Amino acid sequence: MTQPQRQQSRAALAGWFGTTVEFYDFFVYGLAASLLFPKIFFPAADPVVGTLISLSSFGVGYVARPFGALLFGHLGDRMGRKSILVTTLMMMGIATTAIGLLPSYGTWGIAAPILLVALRIVQGVSLGGESSGAVLLTVEHAEKHRRGFFGGILNTGTAVGTILANAMFLLVARLPEADLVAWGWRIPFLVSVLLVVAGLVIRLGLRESPEFADVKDTGAVHKLPLVDVLRKCGGTVVLVTLATLGAGVTITVSSVYVLTYGKTELGLSTSAMLDVLLPGLFVVVIGAPLYGRLADRIGPKTVFVTTAASMVVLPFAWFPLLNTANPWLMFLGFALLFAGYAGNFAMFPVFFSQAFPVSLRFSGMAIGFTLGTIFGNAFAPAISASLLESTGTWVSVAAYMAAAWAVTAVGGLLLRPAPSEQPEILREASGAPAA
Repeated sequence: MTQPQRQQSRAALAGWFGTTVEFYDFFVYGLAASLLFPKIFFPAADPVVGTLISLSSFGVGYVARPFGALLFGHLGDRMGRKSILVTTLMMMGIATTAIGLLPSYGTWGIAAPILLVALRIVQGVSLGGESSGAVLLTVEHAEKHRRGFFGGILNTGTAVGTILANAMFLLVARLPEADLVAWGWRIPFLVSVLLVVAGLVIRLGLRESPEFADVKDTGAVHKLPLVDVLRKCGGTVVLVTLATLGAGVTITVSSVYVLTYGKTELGLSTSAMLDVLLPGLFVVVIGAPLYGRLADRIGPKTVFVTTAASMVVLPFAWFPLLNTANPWLMFLGFALLFAGYAGNFAMFPVFFSQAFPVSLRFSGMAIGFTLGTIFGNAFAPAISASLLESTGTWVSVAAYMAAAWAVTAVGGLLLRPAPSEQPEILREASGAPAA
């Protein structure tokens, strides 16, 4: 194996492991917000109101992501990808561990939920830089004819992180409720320390992205990448935002809100819901690299738009199968939903990265993707709960998911690759003097 090939594999591992850790940390909070935090940090409110407030605190992390996207996108296009990804991983690990050590409302009063929200904001800022940075570190190290495949592998990290988060809660949920509320809920947060240390070791041994290194060597680094990306690629940023909506709504509804839905509407325990959710997520782990290989053959846009169109229909199959409360039929529903989701989400790294020039890629992707997660992921649990409460039927939630996917399909159809950058063009675009 040549040195570039070793770096390609190491970059894929670094991106995948870091993404897994980040999403583990992020979704551990989502699960806790859905199931336990109403009792631990928001006990003074009515149970329904407390749940809505707790789920809204989950959304605060998404609202904070644009600040991370702006900050780390700018720095990533100025300084490089590697140093930013080390920083974001450390931030996420520290914040998650601190949440696991935070006293409850009963001990610290109003200070506890205030600090909880503050730490959630740190998580959001971290993920605002991590998501796009890990994509670029992986894709820019990969050979062009294999970028779909490596991008697909990278995005299995989100599913693996979600599986690990759910698995940890599946284990601690078996504790007596008194122990779970008293101390058991802290375990999934504190485990993050081990994952972060391992992720840092992998990332610190990686070289800078070769494509960014070329930009730096030509003296083509932008002085104000945030300004330049909005001026030159503002329309592309909007299209990336729209193209992320469907996946964001679906993964959040199907992995966070569904636990509340199972308990209130189906009378199923958290453990029973996780028993069918976790195997379903393995469809993403298996499917994403396969869709990536397909994209390397027929193009990422074709795969992206086709799977988005399928997802307009699949929520209406998922809910009826879910409502049977039969484990096997519920698993079938999750498998169908995640089969379509996997194909679309697997395209994010290669499809979105090629839409921006290298010199503005971190800023453009970070802003577009992060805005998409605000409108897609952030308040999906609260919106779903409100829709079900107001209409009394799951159809309204399925329609909400389908509408998001329709917007995603349109965004994907309109998205175009950026022109290839040559050194002379890079220097001229960045304002650097000619060689």
